[in-house]
Amino acid sequence: MNTVEIWLCIAGLTLVTLLTRGAFLLLGERVTLGPNVQRALRYAPAAVLIAIVVPDLLLDSNGNMALDIHNHKLIAATVASIYFWFTRQMVWMIVVGIAVFTVLRLYF
Repeated sequence: MNTVEIWLCIAGLTLVTLLTRGAFLLLGERVTLGPNVQRALRYAPAAVLIAIVVPDLLLDSNGNMALDIHNHKLIAATVASIYFWFTRQMVWMIVVGIAVFTVLRLYF
């Protein structure tokens, strides 16, 4: 990409962001979302979180699938998920995940 294309992309993304976020502020209560849309929007945070986390867990630094024993992030996330499944303690799940990842990264 050359400089002009980069600036056009930035301007386009800025415009899209302003339109999508500003529409709710500018239109206010004149536009209401239907119950189906509101129900679908409840899943947006989970979908975004999955879209950010899963590629980081499954891909190596080159963008290749890393489903092996050397993928410390995937192992730590699996152990933390299993811990959460049985205890339902979110803070301790994070501590367990970080501890497992640190031990694997430092010693294996």
